[in-house]
Formats: sequence, C-alpha cells, structure tokens
Amino acid sequence: MAQKEGTGIFLNKLDPAEKDGYMTKQGGSIKTWKRRWFVLKGPNLYYFKTNKPDAEAKGVIDLADRTVVRKEEKHGKKHAFAIYTAKRVFFMYPDQASETDTWINAVQKAIDRMKTGGARQSTAGMAPTNPGGSYTGGGAGSGAGFSGKNCREIMSNAKREVFFLKEDTDSKMHDFWQIWTESIPDRNELVAPGFIDFEVATAADMQKLTWKTSGPQNIFIQRMVDFFWNVGAPESEIDRLNDVGALINPTMIGSWIDMSAKGGMDGGWYFPSDIPLKFALEASDPGDPTTKVAQWGEQHGVSTCYSVSRDMGAAPPRQTEVRFRMPGVGFEEQLQHALSAYSAFGFPPLPDEAINIIRSSPKLGIRLSVVTSSEGFVRLGLLVPDPDFATVEKLCPMSGAPSSEPLRRFAATLQVQGPQFVEFQYLNKGFGYGVYKEGFDVIFHYHMGRDDPR
Repeated sequence: MAQKEGTGIFLNKLDPAEKDGYMTKQGGSIKTWKRRWFVLKGPNLYYFKTNKPDAEAKGVIDLADRTVVRKEEKHGKKHAFAIYTAKRVFFMYPDQASETDTWINAVQKAIDRMKTGGARQSTAGMAPTNPGGSYTGGGAGSGAGFSGKNCREIMSNAKREVFFLKEDTDSKMHDFWQIWTESIPDRNELVAPGFIDFEVATAADMQKLTWKTSGPQNIFIQRMVDFFWNVGAPESEIDRLNDVGALINPTMIGSWIDMSAKGGMDGGWYFPSDIPLKFALEASDPGDPTTKVAQWGEQHGVSTCYSVSRDMGAAPPRQTEVRFRMPGVGFEEQLQHALSAYSAFGFPPLPDEAINIIRSSPKLGIRLSVVTSSEGFVRLGLLVPDPDFATVEKLCPMSGAPSSEPLRRFAATLQVQGPQFVEFQYLNKGFGYGVYKEGFDVIFHYHMGRDDPR
C-alpha cells in the first residue's frame, strides 16, 4: 500500500540498497507519469522525488507475500512493468529498456523472501547439514511451493502422517475434513493472475493442526458460505462475514479448520490482505481487549494488519485473530515491539529459553498474532520467520514433544525444506475447553504450495 506525504523515511537511512535507480511511475489518483528515484530494501520498494541523501520517501510499495510483479505494457510504454498489491496496481518503467527484467527479478526476489519468512538477508549455503534428510530450513526455498506441485494431494498425504487423523480414527473428524476440502474451489476456476494458497500449522508435538486455504474472493465466497452452513455456523455469523467483507472488500479470502488429538474441531474465515487496523477490529467483538489492541497499535505505530480471521463456531464466545508485521528496521527493534504486547495484553512473558533461541538466530520479519473474544484475550503468538534445522530441534522439547521425528516426517510429506514461521504461542486458561493445550506452546507454520491457473 502506498503511503502519502510525510512517510518519515529518508534515503540516507536505506543504505545499502538491494537495487536503486530512476524509473517513471504512473500516479495513483491522478494518472500522470513522473520520474522517481526507486530504492529496493527488504520487503519494500521506496520512491523519492530525487536521489539526494536527505530526500524523504514520497511513498512505499509493500511487497507482501501475495504481491505479483510482471511485464505489462501501459499506454505505449513498451518496457513497463506492473506490481499488483492487495490495494493497488503500480505501473512503472526504467530509463533503459534493458533494466526492465533486472528490476522485475529484483522485486520478485523480495516477494519470494516474504513468501518464505520475511525480509531477511540471504542465507543460501549457510543452512546446517540435516542428518534426517527431511528439511534444512534457511535458503530461498524454505516453506515455499508453487506451480507444478499437486497441493491437494500433498495435503491429503500430510493428513495421513497425523496420528489422530489416520483412517481408522474419529469419523466425525474425517467428515469435517471432507466437507472442508470439498469447499475449496477447483484450480480450473482460476483466472490469471489469481491463485489458491495452501498452508498448515502444527504444534511441535503434533497434538493440534490448523489447515488453511485462500484465493480470489469471487470463486471462494459462495463455497465458503456453503461450508459454514453445512457445519452449523449461525446465520448471524454469516451475516457478519458479509458485513466485514463489504467494509474491507479484500481481493483474497479463505477458510481454515482446527483439529486436535483430544477431539477439538473448529473452523472459520480469514482475509489474507493488508487491512487498516480500525477496519480489522470491526470483525472483533467490542470490549476491553479490542480497545487495548487499538491503543497498543497507536503507541507502536502499527496501523495495518496483514490478516484478520474469525471462528464460526455455533456457540459463543467467538474469537477473532489479527496478525501484524512488526515495525522497525532492525531485529531488536521489531522484537521489542512484539514483546511489549505480552505485558500490554496481560500475558505471561515468553520463557527466557525461548527469547535466547530467538536472539541466537536474529531474523527480520517478526510478526504478532493476537486473538480476542468478548470474554477477554484468548491467545498471543510471536512469529519468527524461517527457523533452521537446529532451531527446530531445540524448540521441540520446549513444547513437550518427546521427539522431532514425527514433525520431520510431516514436513517431508509437505515437500518443503522447513517451516515458514515458528510461533511462540500462549493460550490463556479457560480457552482450551479441554481439547486444546493451554499455556505456552510452539507452533510451526508451513506453506504447502500454490495452485495457479492451468
């Protein structure tokens, strides 16, 4: 999303840049073309009026993980290209036609980094040797999967690796899974540049999993509503989905299901788009938690979230999750913003061992997950991108997992190198309902892949 005047970002603070140079960009509201100095740094493409060191950025293009960049002629500009974000399409072209592919490749690499764990420096060749051979973490491909993979088959195979989802286990859980998977649109319904994403998150001890899929609003919405009707979601919550959707109007929407070894089953919707915080909170039940999240966001300069979701359970209290990217240009600054939420929202601090592990392998791109309900704060999670093999091995015992072997087999089935994120999560007492683990836990998030149009 482009920011207006007064960004507070100055050119001399972005050195060294990954790529910079002059390009001519089409305006947003007024469709004129103006020459600007562009700087690619981390997950953002900044543009300035001049290349003077004290120049302030006129705007910032957020290269979020669902951004698309491609060549696209515009009004006769034969070497132009386009950047499709959740909120706008940016058109631009470099001074030299030979630079078009170079810029596209550089922007695509930045987008790929977001898909695989956030804005970080390349660690190619630095991943530790993996004695198990299942995943390594690190590198440009971690957690990612794109065209050429049969994501639905991978998801079904992964399900078979979960001990409480074997074929001879609880039939209600299998029925729930079947209804959900049948609600996912077929890839034949896609039109370029649309795609369908597949994700899964699991506790380190494999006692709980969350399956997620998202895609273009126009092919997802009716199937999602039918799924919620089929599993008994109340009409008031389906109306709420429509109301929040009309307010935010996201280009991408999706559904998710939770399952636990103790018989827990839940499901809901999510919007994986950059959303102003004040609109995202409209999905939440009003109360003290929502007010505190808004206040925390204002204090820490967090005005947008990159995902909002809500459960569609038949009985209240219903829960709403909002996810944020942490502000700050450095690792420690991002970490401190995230840690401040624990005291602000009344959660116990993270264990020292967890913080030491986070600091031992500093990664930019830290994120925060906050879950609220009308009865209070439900859950808080700090997400760190791209944990390597050694980190995964250290974290499994922290969650009570007797071995990392089941997790490694699961990751191998997903055909990914490693988790996209590790989440240090705390579920408040009373919100586990006897089927989900309360207190501290470690969750690994994987991007299974993407269906593109055939």
